[in-house]
Amino acid sequence: MNLEAVLAELAPKIGTEFHVSPWVTMTQERIDRFADATGDHQWIHVEPERARVESPFGATIAHGYLVLSLYPSLRGHDGRNTPPFPGVTRTINYGVNRVRFPSPVRAGARLRGRFALVDATGRNGALQVVERFTAELDAGDKPACVAEIVRLLYFD
Repeated sequence: MNLEAVLAELAPKIGTEFHVSPWVTMTQERIDRFADATGDHQWIHVEPERARVESPFGATIAHGYLVLSLYPSLRGHDGRNTPPFPGVTRTINYGVNRVRFPSPVRAGARLRGRFALVDATGRNGALQVVERFTAELDAGDKPACVAEIVRLLYFD
């Protein structure tokens, strides 16, 4: 496929949900590893006993940016060189539009990703795709994260 063919295929899909991931559990181990990777060891994330007693959530909570960083795996990008469309040679994260974290993710909570196509346009020889990523909590009426992810797909 080429850029024009993919644009034609995506045009009628704008505004529609196209993927829902399996549920994943936010473990304390994952939270701790993220804290180690980023240097953000705030007690609300990494001290379960203190968080149980002192925090308004009654448990540790995941970093908001940890939830956002789950986008690739929840989206199904496994890094195994499987292009999203035939002919795509590389995909680049271009940016994130509006990001919000409406609800905390407690350690032990389950969440999944929901993905909808917001826009697809040609941009300097690449396909610019904007997807709405919603991290949905298994138990909760508000999502953990809502963001628009912008990626560039190249066909060269």
